[in-house]
Amino acid sequence: MNDTMRKYSDYVMTGFVKQVVPIVVAKGSGAVITDSDGREYLDCFAGISVVNAGHCNPEVVAAACSSYSYYVQPVADLAEKLASVTPGRLQKTFFGNGGAEAIEGALKLARLYTGKSEFIALQGSFHGRSMGALSITGNQGRKKRGGPYLPGVAFAPAPYAYRLQWPKDPEKCARECAKALEDTILYATSGNVAAFIAEPVMGEGGIIVPPANYFKEVKKVLDKHGILFIADEVQSGFGRTGKMFAIEHYGVEPDILCSAKGIADGFPLSMFTTRPEIADAYQPGDHLSTFGGNPVCCAASLANINFMERVKLPSHAAEVGVYAMSKFRELQQDNPIIGEVRGKGLMIGIELVKDEKLTPAAAEADAIKQALLRLGVLIGVGGTYGNVLRFQPPLVITQPQVDQAVAALAHALREVAQPAVV
Repeated sequence: MNDTMRKYSDYVMTGFVKQVVPIVVAKGSGAVITDSDGREYLDCFAGISVVNAGHCNPEVVAAACSSYSYYVQPVADLAEKLASVTPGRLQKTFFGNGGAEAIEGALKLARLYTGKSEFIALQGSFHGRSMGALSITGNQGRKKRGGPYLPGVAFAPAPYAYRLQWPKDPEKCARECAKALEDTILYATSGNVAAFIAEPVMGEGGIIVPPANYFKEVKKVLDKHGILFIADEVQSGFGRTGKMFAIEHYGVEPDILCSAKGIADGFPLSMFTTRPEIADAYQPGDHLSTFGGNPVCCAASLANINFMERVKLPSHAAEVGVYAMSKFRELQQDNPIIGEVRGKGLMIGIELVKDEKLTPAAAEADAIKQALLRLGVLIGVGGTYGNVLRFQPPLVITQPQVDQAVAALAHALREVAQPAVV
């Protein structure tokens, strides 16, 4: 066993991870990771959509190496920048360290502003691993052995068209899911709902992409009942889906937007941004994060966003994402185990099924992940049933690198889904 792996085994808590990828990272550049033995891997998962601007982006690293400023100018500059790149009237930002912290702060703020206490989230959702974030997570697999969770949370059906009864009519799916949201308000709450929280593209749920009209239909219901909309962009934000934030695809302005992961290209930082009148609901003593918004991480984040804008990284993600999905759909034609290829930008899910009944092919998904590892390609596996291959590489990935990943996937599919008859 490698010495680093041994130390992890002896001294680091990893029992909450199904399987640590068995490589020791020595360095990274762009979309490529090099292990301690000198072998290169094409990273098609980006640490779960974290290093969007690429591993060790030189502009981000240079900014983070700046000296500490007691005047914390990087914090002010980053907050100003976020006001310009977030949708609509969102203006004031609170900085934390990780995604769950951003979610917790947004939930508290929604309660303080509205004076209400309940929340509605989506089935199949994932919002983090702290108590409040898990309470609004609609995924049993993430909540085992942790309950009981906080009361006052109801769950509405996710717009998972592929597994609902309207796979060929996404607009009807959106309308019916919005109707189900209203039913949830009427029958599963006391009518004291502060906010509805949703991921514009559901990550851990299996890269579920809502129909184009879904959030507009949902917003009608929320406005009717005076309920805030919190957009959880922890995974989908900062260029991942082809726009700076995924909610921009839907023409709806959230009341609070949370993000982390890709915000600082690997440095620990999170944020939630809202309108001034909502932000002002916080009074002295209501909230604090000791290390949130430290100047080094804020400087890295500002450099990260400036890099994205300068090289038009969201547009690149959109273009390469369309190319990648077209290649994955070509594989689908010869591999019936691929039930659906879906995504936006470089947030792509490939759902594997055993038959026309859409029986989840979870074991096969895991086997394909392991086969790709042997071939030098790193991906994720997720979804409620553990049967969705997750292609979420650094956004700097090139088309030739996509071709490399597709070729490896084709090989893995032959090895796992079409084994030779002996």
